Amino acid sequence: MKPVYWLSAATLMLAACSGGSDQAEDQQVVSDAPQTRWDTIMEAVDDEQRPDEDRVLDVNRHPAELLDFAGVQRGWGVADIVPGGGYYSRILSTAVGDMGRVYSFNPSWVAEQYGDANEAMNAMARRRANLSHHADDLEDFGTGFDRPLDAVFMVLFYHDTGYDGTDRAAMNQAIFNALAPGGVFLVVDHHAVEGSGLDAVQTLHRIESAVVMQEVMAAGFEFVSESDMLANPEDPRDISVFAPNIRRNTDRFVYLFRKPE
Repeated sequence: MKPVYWLSAATLMLAACSGGSDQAEDQQVVSDAPQTRWDTIMEAVDDEQRPDEDRVLDVNRHPAELLDFAGVQRGWGVADIVPGGGYYSRILSTAVGDMGRVYSFNPSWVAEQYGDANEAMNAMARRRANLSHHADDLEDFGTGFDRPLDAVFMVLFYHDTGYDGTDRAAMNQAIFNALAPGGVFLVVDHHAVEGSGLDAVQTLHRIESAVVMQEVMAAGFEFVSESDMLANPEDPRDISVFAPNIRRNTDRFVYLFRKPE
């Protein structure tokens, strides 16, 4: 078992309180496909079953734009690495529909250290027929999944793998292997100062984007695109992401990678 660490608050936000809001969730997700992919995504974001605690975060997370950037569509198989309170897992579950599949995934040490949050995801999986929750080492990501993935989301957690003992080369290779040819890997994280590498991963919970780019592409991924939808030029990048004047409004990079077909 890996040692105990302080996990980025963004990954665990609302984990305990979201469980109570999920009691109203239906066993099945919406099955009537809207006319366009954007309609599908907006239907998921506007879903009345989403708790209010999640909705207040939308203004800084831009979930519709993020899912659109990744190309999410009905029928996809998507993994959400470190779902926290289920913010993205819930939206993805509705967006991919009854023919799709969502795999929420916690690294073993996260599941052990944050048992309440992990159990909240297990409870969500019991209520949503197209969602399952898994806990394992990141180096063994994908073990037990029953289909190749179309997308993997890792939002505000890559930096944690810089200090929690994860073999990131093995992790990225496992993600690569779990994806179907043409599948995408979306990485969102807090910018660190250019040239700082991994120096701020634990102290400030930031990572230099160039490190992510290099490591992910070393696993065989192709770089597709980046987006500035979560950029904040007012963030100096040299303060903690939990600082009151920047929390939930940090300068974040959004990278999309693809497994070659």
